[in-house]
Amino acid sequence: MPTVGEDGTVAASPYRICFVCLGNICRSPMASVVMRRLVADAGLDIQVDSAGTGSWHVGGPADHSALRAMTKGGYDGSTHVARQFSARDFAAYDLVVGLDRQNVRDLRRMAPDPAAAAKIRLLRDFAPDGEPDLDVTDPYGGPDDGFDEALEVVFAACRGLLDTLPAAAR
Repeated sequence: MPTVGEDGTVAASPYRICFVCLGNICRSPMASVVMRRLVADAGLDIQVDSAGTGSWHVGGPADHSALRAMTKGGYDGSTHVARQFSARDFAAYDLVVGLDRQNVRDLRRMAPDPAAAAKIRLLRDFAPDGEPDLDVTDPYGGPDDGFDEALEVVFAACRGLLDTLPAAAR
């Protein structure tokens, strides 16, 4: 929503993206830190956030294996605090990106209206590998290399997302 300054000029709000996975401790925090870096490197004013569809980890940090993968990849996820996405969050974002097809289905059920539902996309739809409708595999509870692989997939898809952002985000 635009804001009006004291001099009467209208300043556009930054474009806002929220990445959503199940618990907001692995994949969506990875996507948010990767996208923040890409946005900063591109010199864009885009707000990036993350959330989960479930409430199990609300208030907690990112998973230790996710943090390890992020650190290994050159990202800092240490300040992440998990939160749950709610229907009222749709008003705060221009784009809501699910990390897997189940997240997208859950978000669509949660959407309060068609305009909110139109904001929902699957992250891998932006991947340059040409295979849409694929999930970012949830590495939670698996071996550490699953987190590394998830971060690689997230990076590629976030690069693709950055390239497709509308002019309003640039």
